[in-house]
Parts: sequence; structure tokens; C-alpha cells
Amino acid sequence: MHSVIHKAETRGNANHGWLKSHHTFSFANYYNPERMNFGLLRVLNDDTVAAGMGFGTHPHDNMEIVSIPLEGDLEHKDSMGNVAVIKEGDLQVLSAGTGITHSEYNKNKNKEVKFLQIWIFPKEKNVTPRYDQISIRDIAKNNEFYQVLSPNKDDQGVWINQEAWFHIGKFEKGNSDTYKLKRRQWRLCFHFRR
Repeated sequence: MHSVIHKAETRGNANHGWLKSHHTFSFANYYNPERMNFGLLRVLNDDTVAAGMGFGTHPHDNMEIVSIPLEGDLEHKDSMGNVAVIKEGDLQVLSAGTGITHSEYNKNKNKEVKFLQIWIFPKEKNVTPRYDQISIRDIAKNNEFYQVLSPNKDDQGVWINQEAWFHIGKFEKGNSDTYKLKRRQWRLCFHFRR
């Protein structure tokens, strides 16, 4: 398997005061023609939002958007009528399809929220928009990868409109696990946090 490693210090950075973002791929004002995407993975942003601040209502279409809070609480509102708070240990997926508008705010007035914002190109365009959220605390395992997202409605975790699987693992020092690709020619992406 061919490996591509993007070290944390080589990512694009943006500091808007209320938002600090690290861009793995070209995004907003960060442009690197060698980092446009990784297969179907278009965006992998590591975002920190100041207390009480957030992204005002904005549109999306034909993109699978996954949010994974790492610290704090993120409040979501969308044009489908969904109002939810996603917390550390939750995972949210938004299939934008034919088009939606939504907003995301740090629910906390006294601390930052840190989350991963991930965009994946859809398998089918112009599908009916859909929202889903789960607690991954309920399926978490120690020192091994566990599935949190797949293209199959009946699998563990949430499902998206694309042939992609997400697994998460929290490992103590000295522990490891082996991950097996679903298909031989597919790509594998890891995002490490300490």
C-alpha cells in the first residue's frame, strides 16, 4: 500500500479570532494544489470555536458532512427542522443532497469547542437531505478500532451516501490494532490526535 503522510505542522491554518482551523486539504483561504482531497475525502478540518461563537446559517448541497466533537458541545440547527446538541462522544452526519442550510454554534458560554469537520463527496447527487446523530460512547472499545460510520443502514454507527467506513480508536501507550481495508484498491486515511 502506498502511504502519504501529512504532518500536523504542514496543514493550512486560519485564525479568525472566534475560529481557529487546521486544514488538511485546500479549504477557504488555504490553497495547496497538491492537497485538494484524498480520494472521496474533500475536507478534514480540525476546528476550535470560541465560547458562544459559531458558524451562522449557510448553505450546502451534494456533500456528506460529518462532525465529531472532541471537547465541548456544538449546537446544530438546519432547514429540515433539526435542532440538536452534539457533544464529545457523539457523531453527526448531514447528507446535504439537493440542498440545506444550517448553523453550528458553540453551546458553551465558558469554554471552547473542538471538533473535526469532515466532508465526503457523495455517491449519488441530489438525494433527499438527511440528518443523523449517534453517541459513539455506546459502541466505544478500548485499544482497538471500532466502526462509527458506513454506507450500510444496518451496520454499526451512522450511514452516509458513499462507500466509506470510519473507524475510531483510542489507544493506550504500547497497544495497537490492525485495520483491514474493505476493498483492496481503496484508500486509508488516519487522523492522529494526542
